[in-house]
Amino acid sequence: MPKVLFPFFLFVVLLAHNRVSAQYSIRGVVEDKAGQPYVGAHVKLVPGSYSTTTNDQGEFELSNLKSGEYLLSISYLGTKGYVEKIGINTDDVHVDIVLKDDILALRTVVVTGTFEPRSKLSSSTAISTLEADGLKHRVLGGTANLLQAIPGTFTDASAGEVFTKVYTRGISASAEDDMGWYYVSLQEDGLPVSLVQHSYYGPDIFHRTDIYTDRVEAIRGGSAAITALNAPGGIYNFISKGPSDVFGGEIRIQGGLQGDNNPMSRIDGRFGGPMGNHWFFNIGGHYRKDEGARNTDFTFSKGGQLRFNLMKKHEKGFIKFYGKLLDDFTNRYTGVAAKNWDDPVAAYGQDFNTTALLMPAFSADVPDGRRLSEGATNRFDPSQGVHAQDKAFGVEFLQDLGMDWSVRFNLKYSHKSANWQTAISNAFVSLDDPLAYFISGAQFPVGQVVFNDAVSEEELARLDNSGILSGESFAYIGTGTLPYDAIMGTASWLKQNKSDEWMNKMTIRKLTDNHDITFGLGLGFSNTSLFTQGSFGYVTYEPNPRMLQVTLENPGQPVIALSDSNGLSNYGGLFFDNARADVAQVAFFANDRWKLSDRLHIDIGLRYESMGHKGSKDQAVPFEREGGYDGNPITDYDNGILMPSGERDSFDFKYDYLSYSTALNYAVNDHTSIFGRFSSGNKAPELNYYFNNFSGVPINQKGQVQEINQLEMGFKGQTNQFSVMATAFWSQLRNIGIADFQFDPDDGSVFYAPVQFNDSRTVGIEWESAYTPLSYLAFTFNGALQNAKATQWTVYDASDSVDRSDDVVLDYSGNTLAFNPKIMFNLGVAYNKDKWNGYYRWHFMGEREGNVANAFQLPAYSIFNTGVGFQINNNLSAHLEVNNLFNSGGLANFYGPNNFGASANSATADYIQANPDASFIVVPVLPRGTYLSLDYKF
Repeated sequence: MPKVLFPFFLFVVLLAHNRVSAQYSIRGVVEDKAGQPYVGAHVKLVPGSYSTTTNDQGEFELSNLKSGEYLLSISYLGTKGYVEKIGINTDDVHVDIVLKDDILALRTVVVTGTFEPRSKLSSSTAISTLEADGLKHRVLGGTANLLQAIPGTFTDASAGEVFTKVYTRGISASAEDDMGWYYVSLQEDGLPVSLVQHSYYGPDIFHRTDIYTDRVEAIRGGSAAITALNAPGGIYNFISKGPSDVFGGEIRIQGGLQGDNNPMSRIDGRFGGPMGNHWFFNIGGHYRKDEGARNTDFTFSKGGQLRFNLMKKHEKGFIKFYGKLLDDFTNRYTGVAAKNWDDPVAAYGQDFNTTALLMPAFSADVPDGRRLSEGATNRFDPSQGVHAQDKAFGVEFLQDLGMDWSVRFNLKYSHKSANWQTAISNAFVSLDDPLAYFISGAQFPVGQVVFNDAVSEEELARLDNSGILSGESFAYIGTGTLPYDAIMGTASWLKQNKSDEWMNKMTIRKLTDNHDITFGLGLGFSNTSLFTQGSFGYVTYEPNPRMLQVTLENPGQPVIALSDSNGLSNYGGLFFDNARADVAQVAFFANDRWKLSDRLHIDIGLRYESMGHKGSKDQAVPFEREGGYDGNPITDYDNGILMPSGERDSFDFKYDYLSYSTALNYAVNDHTSIFGRFSSGNKAPELNYYFNNFSGVPINQKGQVQEINQLEMGFKGQTNQFSVMATAFWSQLRNIGIADFQFDPDDGSVFYAPVQFNDSRTVGIEWESAYTPLSYLAFTFNGALQNAKATQWTVYDASDSVDRSDDVVLDYSGNTLAFNPKIMFNLGVAYNKDKWNGYYRWHFMGEREGNVANAFQLPAYSIFNTGVGFQINNNLSAHLEVNNLFNSGGLANFYGPNNFGASANSATADYIQANPDASFIVVPVLPRGTYLSLDYKF
């Protein structure tokens, strides 16, 4: 070729090559039906490894594409997703995409209760989700209150944010008020919030929901038996915000009035985005100050939390560092007095909506029974409630090992403390009852008893109780009286709990043509301690209680102080528990999702779990000194302090068991599937078994492992306007150990009756459905129908005394299981068009038996919640919502007769017939709350 032609030839070749290898792009905008952009929607193009996320305007771009045919897929939580074939020939492509709502999120990929990420439609589990948009109007009221939206989940949030109960499918018998999460696992990002439970120490103490939470995934029974540590009843997994390719955040300011116009204020915030070189961060949290839904003379809740995660993505996985700092004060409401067993109404001037009946605020120093020789004291102030602190840090990584092998590892360490300073019990104690005087710990407080207001020191009443030991009534001296001629049977409740915990979960996954095999290891180690001290308190029995300073002033004799200046008596003489324990949990598991055909899969999973409990508790004896702790014979309130005897009761037990679950899933078509599952799970005892059941006697036997068997059959389906999930279930709970709290009024001692082992069975159906007749209007309906039976059930009746000679065992086999409604549901409607949105929801709780004797029924109740919102501009929106719109006085719980030390099981049919006018203790649902919020997104 002549040299003069070579440059021209080279130019032609390069031009042709450029035309053949021309590069193109796909641009687009992703919006919702109202025209609002989806920020952070995932965009993927195949073949090739093209992916991105939408920016704050909902825009995306994929460039450097060759001509050809591609499959474009777009996904966003809470939508049905989008898939389209795109052909690129000679020009760039622009698409405008509107994602349709998937209200039940059947297309959403879930990670809870399964060993591999899978859409809800194709999973073989009864799983529900709450997405971010729905969460932001539910965080007020606490974790249990939020979970009312999950079908088939019974929640009792009447006490507030803590001291709550959550369970499903009748798996409830050991879920007592002070251990309400006994069978289920409360999780954050796939690991438990807390490894251990015992009285007044549950996972809800260390969990708060805020704007940092992205969604909630909930498993009811079923696969929880093989995917959670010692929690066969279900999993509630709160998943945090994930990485975003665009920087952004949100600030939410809320304020409102609750109950008797008690104010609440709160601020939530989060922000995150890329940091370069494939690093991403998120940080968020909240702070609040809440005067409470009921009337107290102190701030009911204050504090907050900060959470963060830092993630590095790479070609074959990711590594993430995360943490939480929680520092929070809250309290819990006790019961309210009621009368009329058939149609309960508030009694003694109290009100179902506003009465708290808690000790007022004061500050006292009570001798610490553990360190009396050092002169140590414990500060007690009921306004503190429970001070919860949690410092948690963790690391998680996912690594593709090649050849279809991958490994996932999640490790977390946490240091927790929960310091309770509150009141226990609020029973009516008549001034004719000798207990009203002998609670002081004094031997013979008989004669003229004087009650002074502990704050003003004004004399409120003076009386003569000289005839009480012979059954005669007291007599007032002068004009002063006490409300209802009674005091409140209550006590200071000081608990100091600490735990250091390590937990991790590792899974190894292998994919083949027909198998998805996962096997792994779960570990949990906890070092925990507790100290409990209780002292009686003299308190008026009225809606706004006052502390009473009480003296015995017999003529010609020294004045005897039956209480200290704050109204506390019998220092440290009611409770003394000092214990510690190490808990080790080890679990090995394996699961195979076997593809039998394109539409039929079988899941087979096994879990071997070993749990060790090793620890000790101190034996206690009264401190003995002439004149009591202070050596002063005229101060009778410090004569009964309990202290360690020097002897310890030790325990060292191990529990081993095998759980299994197997399921079939059949995809009828791309929009419909059915599944069936049988699970056999186990529940090892919690630490309360040792801490509560052995008072001053050796811990010479291990607890009983409860057995949970469940059979379920489910249907999931979806059309353009209608989505539904329904699951029929049968569940059986066996070897339930029950020990009731007892009180002996003769010697003022507290004890637990011998453990009774019982069985229960529940059958029912859960459903979840959504209907969208118009693009801006949606109706939702979920709930459960069930029948729960106490198939074998006995209750130990100690006849109000430690003496066992008059004890009896009552048999209630065949009765309806307590606190399990036959029906509960949520019915709602939501509107979202242009700049306006709103909702209206009806929560219905059916009638429940108040105890296993079936002698008292808690009436059905309804709660209505509503809200309306307005999008002011692209960044700012406002929302007004009202919880319990009609101020329902529904009753959530029942504590039995209005006597100190009584329990729900005390209200037998014979008792009610003999005491038709007696008062009893119920816990009403929380009253109306009205809240205004402003949200700013950036």
